[in-house]
Order: sequence, then C-alpha cells, then structure tokens
Amino acid sequence: MQSLPPRSTRTSSHAASGGTPKTAAPQRSGKTVRRKKSFLWRLYKFVFVTGCLSILLFAIWFYLTPWGNTYRYMLADSLITTQHREWAKYIIGEKALRERVAGYVKQFEEMGEERDTHTIPEEEEGSGTGEQAPEELTSVKEVDGEGFHGYLLTVRDPKKVRLVVPNKTGRGERVSSMVKRTGAIAGVNAGGFADPNWRGNGFKPIGLVISQGKVYYNGLGSTKSVQIVGIDKDGKMLAGKYSLKELMELGISEAVSFSPRIIVNGKGLIPNRSQGWGVAPRTVMGQREDGAILFLLIDGRQPGYSIGATLYDAQEILLENGAVIAANLDGGSSTVLVQEGGEIVNKPSSSSGERYLPTAFLVFEHPETVDVPNIWEGLKPSDIDAGKW
Repeated sequence: MQSLPPRSTRTSSHAASGGTPKTAAPQRSGKTVRRKKSFLWRLYKFVFVTGCLSILLFAIWFYLTPWGNTYRYMLADSLITTQHREWAKYIIGEKALRERVAGYVKQFEEMGEERDTHTIPEEEEGSGTGEQAPEELTSVKEVDGEGFHGYLLTVRDPKKVRLVVPNKTGRGERVSSMVKRTGAIAGVNAGGFADPNWRGNGFKPIGLVISQGKVYYNGLGSTKSVQIVGIDKDGKMLAGKYSLKELMELGISEAVSFSPRIIVNGKGLIPNRSQGWGVAPRTVMGQREDGAILFLLIDGRQPGYSIGATLYDAQEILLENGAVIAANLDGGSSTVLVQEGGEIVNKPSSSSGERYLPTAFLVFEHPETVDVPNIWEGLKPSDIDAGKW
C-alpha cells in the first residue's frame, strides 16, 4: 500500500480537473509610478511656463511695438463696425474708443468737402447701332486680396441704375426680393438705416432717400448738408457733402446718405491700410471716366473664406479698375450682390441670412418702366419705430 504524498505536493482538485493555478498579479514598481508622475509634472510646468512666456511676448508686441499697435487699432476698428462696438474698449481703452470714433466722423466729413469735377462723355446719337455687337449691360468678376474675396459688378450705362425701396410699409425688404419683384438684372444694397441693437426692421433710413429725382425720405432734421452717394439725371455719379438744395440744382436722380467718399477727381483719399477703418464686409460704389458704374462688394467675417477688407483695400481695387470717384455704401451684414431672378452671388455675413433693407441700387434694361412707390409718403421720421417688426 502506497502512502499519500505530502500535503504540500498534492494537486488541487481544480488543477486536477484541467484548470490553471492562480498566480499573484505582478505589482507595478513604486519607482516606475514616481518616474511617470515626475515626467507629467515637468511637462505641465513646461507647458505653463511656455504659455505664460508666449502671452507676455504677445502683450509686449501687441501694446509696445509699432507693428503691434497698428494691428491692435485695426482690430479695434473692425469691432467698431460691428454690433459689438463696445468690445473695442478692451483693446484700446474706452477713452481711445471715443476718440477713435470721433476722429473717423471728422475725417469722413473732411473727405466729403472737396468738390468733384469729373465729367463723363455725352451719349452719342446712334451709338450701338453699328455692325459691332453692343457690350452686355452688366458684368461680374471676382476680386481677391489679403484675406478677402469679393465681386466687382460693372454697369456700362449709368442711366440704367435706379434706386428702389420696399413695397410695404413697416419693414424693409431683402434685395433679392426687390430684384425678383421688379424684374431687375442685378442689385446691391445701398443706404444705411436705424438699427437699434442690430435688430432693426430696415424701414427707417438714415438721412436722405431720393428716387427718380423726388425726395422719398428726409431725415436730415436741422442738418443743412449731408454726405450722399448717387447719380444725377445725366448718369454722372455724385458723392460728397451736399445740401438738399444743391442736390436739386445739380439734377440728382437717385441717392442715399452714406460716407465716406474715398476717391474724388481720380485720387484716393485714404493714405494707407491702417487708416482704412478696420476689416469688414464692404459695399462701395464708383464710376469710371467713360461713365460705367462700378459696385464693389467684399465678403467678410467668415474665417477660411473671407475676413473682410479695409476701405483702403476697396479704394485701391477701384482705382485699378479706372474709378475717378467712389464712395462707401452700407456694408457689414447688409452687403449683398443679387443677379437676375433673385440669385445671391456673394456670401452675406449675417447669421440670420439676408437682411431687410430700406434701399437698393438696381439695374434695369428699361428703368423708365419701373414704378417705385413712396412708402414713406406722409410719414415723419418720428412716426417710425425702427425696432418694431
């Protein structure tokens, strides 16, 4: 009879049944854990110190160097043109913000003082009846610059441009709707309007609105003169500071109030990009020596596509394209270029889509057949609530 093996050498019932004996899990070395924690701490300190140093260097560049100051004030100017104007005080200070805005108002007024003397050729009888096919009335080309993309609409006959207003009382109208409703070939946004909290209904214009030689809206109050952008009955573009009496004597046909004028008598009025009133979406109107009207529209506030342009950028593009006079129209989220049928060409920056506006410059083959009713007739500016929809 064989004796049983010692207890320590007996096989457990689990092992005998084919299982694997349990073994103790290896424990992580305390030294390895400490080494890992030390590495993470050093990495954290490196990132923190590097970040602080980067912020310090950026602040020194941003506030203490000429180039940084140029960029800082350009950024502030860009904010001034938006609904977040007050944010600019965190960049340049509240006092500097007030001084900056007041400075631009004064500068824009001065830019409208010089009298424009440009002339356009008189229309020759029988023009366009020769064997050569006449040019298209309108053409659109894309323009690009440093950080921006836009479009240049050329209207070869200035007398084909008409200022159009909404057809319903109480709110503005989208330019695409105006173009579609009237059968226009093309259209762009025109004058500014009262816009409380950037939620205005687009029905209360700023300054003057003149269509077909008639005053549709007069918001001048006691002001004797105002900056306007428009076209007279002969197709000559007018821009600058005028009284209503002067405009009537000059034979104004279509006009809105806006500023500044940036080109007069063939020369640019903005000396450099740093004085171009920040980067923003732009709508600018100009005229060539041959009479053709130029509408420049620059998209903006859309990183990766187009940030926007300064007025200096717009000025240089128009000079390159032969403009002898040019003036700023309402821009920002109002900037829009529409083609026949109501198709929007550009990319408006408004988060809520195309805005409701009080005025638009539209192009027609036969503008004399277009009826533009005066929806402000009998209304005083004080009668209109700009924020009520």
